[in-house]
Amino acid sequence: MYYNTQVKWYDAKSDAAARLRQRKHAVLRRFQIPPDALPGSLALTHRRCGTPTCRCAKGEGHPLWSLTFMVDGKKRVERIPDEWVEQIRPLVEQGREFKDAVAEVFAANAQLLALWRRQSTPKRPRKR
Repeated sequence: MYYNTQVKWYDAKSDAAARLRQRKHAVLRRFQIPPDALPGSLALTHRRCGTPTCRCAKGEGHPLWSLTFMVDGKKRVERIPDEWVEQIRPLVEQGREFKDAVAEVFAANAQLLALWRRQSTPKRPRKR
């Protein structure tokens, strides 16, 4: 079967397609790549230091902040000093918002492609 090599899936026509394009462009206008955004998640955990006489040996452990993220398909965990947490937290939130916005644009593009395909594929008569 021959397909046109100039796919214009973004030209899908319908109210749904118009709403998808509006949502996509609103997200695109709202976001630029935040230069200092960080990926992953910031979490507070508690660790025991291993010293038998330390208070953590019987308690919940010493508080420890860490940033967990992926690089080249591998999970990385970086310890974050307590005094950095208030600076790091908004950067992680910026990264999450940006990632969510990219996912929303990708989803709108995929839905527009599906609409366009349904609209451009000739309907076959049903066999009886």
